[in-house]
Amino acid sequence: MRFDQTEPGVYPALIYPPYTSTHKRGPTHEPLRIRATAPVQTNIAASTCLILPHDNDLTAQGQGEPLGEKIVVTGRVLDEDGKPVRNSLVEVWQCNAAGRYWHKRDQHAAPLDPNFFGSGKMLTDDDGRYRFVTIKPGPYPWGNHAKAWRPAHIHFSLFGSVYAQRLVTQMYFPSDPLFDYDPIFQSIPDLAARHRLIARFSMDETVSDKMLGYYFDIVLRGRDATPMDL
Repeated sequence: MRFDQTEPGVYPALIYPPYTSTHKRGPTHEPLRIRATAPVQTNIAASTCLILPHDNDLTAQGQGEPLGEKIVVTGRVLDEDGKPVRNSLVEVWQCNAAGRYWHKRDQHAAPLDPNFFGSGKMLTDDDGRYRFVTIKPGPYPWGNHAKAWRPAHIHFSLFGSVYAQRLVTQMYFPSDPLFDYDPIFQSIPDLAARHRLIARFSMDETVSDKMLGYYFDIVLRGRDATPMDL
């Protein structure tokens, strides 16, 4: 397996002035390259015991149906050579339909949904495919600047099959009017790379009259890499 350098412009700068908190947490010195061939190439083995009932259905974790638009999200996880990443752990988390996270630090004036906790996980199959059911998240204010609202998004954490493929990223929805105003989305310099963070609507994945379908492929490293989260 190769470990090609990702194309310039795919990863955001570690300090991006319009995203104000990066001033406090972004490193001010150049990173050091460490030769760690063996640990980087060590396989990551995920066990099926990590997955609990309803982990891949975020709408079935409460005592009743959560509020909001029910959707299904699916896609493939691929390496830099376009090969499927099999049996790999994918974790997701998000806010509810009103734009509020199930977390004590989120105290903005939107209701919590007692039937939606906003987190799940799954393993990719032999074709590198993942699939989960959820509620479409809402936009929310985040205090970065005046009128700062985040576009609707779902967070992804992927471990890949080796340590060098570790990725934390976000998936957005098509035609969101907040893209042009969001410094997190705009922190990725390359336009084509930003577009790789946007899921596409899929009538094929839409389930009858139950839920709309979205397709989101994720590429771990290489020329077509999915950008990381800043």
